[in-house]
Amino acid sequence: MAFITGGNRGIGAATAQALTDAGHRVVIGSRSGQGSEIPGVLSVTIDVGNGESIEKAITQVEQTYGPISILIANAGITRDSLLMRMPDQDIEETIATNLVGSIRLARRVLRSMIKARNGRIVFMSSVVGLLGSAGQVNYAASKAGLIGAARSLTREVGSRGITINVVAPGFIDTDMTAALDEDTKSAILGTIPAARYGQPSEVARVIEFLVSDAGAYISGAVIPVDGGLGMGH
Repeated sequence: MAFITGGNRGIGAATAQALTDAGHRVVIGSRSGQGSEIPGVLSVTIDVGNGESIEKAITQVEQTYGPISILIANAGITRDSLLMRMPDQDIEETIATNLVGSIRLARRVLRSMIKARNGRIVFMSSVVGLLGSAGQVNYAASKAGLIGAARSLTREVGSRGITINVVAPGFIDTDMTAALDEDTKSAILGTIPAARYGQPSEVARVIEFLVSDAGAYISGAVIPVDGGLGMGH
């Protein structure tokens, strides 16, 4: 069974569709608890920035639907501004949600994965975590931290049939990019060798491969889906 945080829209929703199409049972989690439009996909309420909420949601999923064998830690936030103007709250909330929340999720689902000697974990990073971005020190740090977490965890549990990988999307056609003004969109497009935004489904297909049997010998990897923007960094 697959659990996807932030699964109600964007990349998360596309991943829910891809995993459902591949035959997985899927549960999505979001702060709103909003259900999915995909037939058969279930939903729970979770705030990944809160440890108690994580424990409650995972317990609910396990008791209702069974053990989680696939975790897609996709939920994340941005709180952008130059560091000199960035309040502590924006630093702490971003890292608590994007980095600490993902680590807590992984720790919680490892119980059943280790017992089953099988599991797939995918952390959602970003090209920003690889290249850096002015005005996103907090976000870049949170996304870069996921790489170290995934590789360290791979060394801890890799012998138990569990893989942990990182997907690093570039600029994807989501609500976040849709909110940008036209000048910003044009400037971004000028930096992408593919000369277009990616689609959520393109990221989802990479995730589906990583959690499939075909991806069983891939772990501790960082997979960019960015149209060449990061050049594999």
